Amino acid sequence: METRQQTPYIGITVAIGGQLMLPLENLVACPQCDTLHAQTDVPDGAKAHCMRCGAAMVETRSTAITNVLSLALTSFVLMIAAVSFPFLDLSIGGQTNGTSVLGAVMAFSDTFSLPLAFAVAGFIVFLPLLRLGAIIAAVLPLVTHRTPGRFHRHAFGLAETLRPWSMAEIFIVGVSVALVKVAGLATISFGPAFWAFTLLVILTFFQDTLICRYSVWRALDTSRA
Repeated sequence: METRQQTPYIGITVAIGGQLMLPLENLVACPQCDTLHAQTDVPDGAKAHCMRCGAAMVETRSTAITNVLSLALTSFVLMIAAVSFPFLDLSIGGQTNGTSVLGAVMAFSDTFSLPLAFAVAGFIVFLPLLRLGAIIAAVLPLVTHRTPGRFHRHAFGLAETLRPWSMAEIFIVGVSVALVKVAGLATISFGPAFWAFTLLVILTFFQDTLICRYSVWRALDTSRA
């Protein structure tokens, strides 16, 4: 791995002729090209890059995990608020119709669209909530300086598995596109849930940007005998 601060090289590529030169537990794979590198400590504030493709592999910040926990807790609360309060109101011809996130899901709850209702609810509400809960459970012992156990490793693995399937940001983008199309036909009033959902998407982006998965996995593995 190559670091852009402190030292020019902090690791070496260790796959030569198909033979591994180090034990598997001492290897780190690039998330982009799967090139194997030797595991080594990265100075605080430095970023390690793959020596083959240049992708960022490790980035250390002393407060990163605390920030991730704070963002995850805030996002969890915002998701609860987003499904509890009105999302938006549409007024046209003197008539006003309001809906919530759950109301939008229930719009697909007739006999033939029921599977779609379950899918929408899962992708935009339940899976994001489950992922946030898993992140909180995984990093909480690291912030409180307790020894993590197998449960915490499984929780972080679950959070990583659910990452591609948590589609709250897709929902808010779809809503924005739809509102652009109806803006000239009706008066739109945004409810608290809309702003909560929007802020949730922004915080989730920063959370996924801050988190260094390699560092979290390495910290969680300290409890292994």
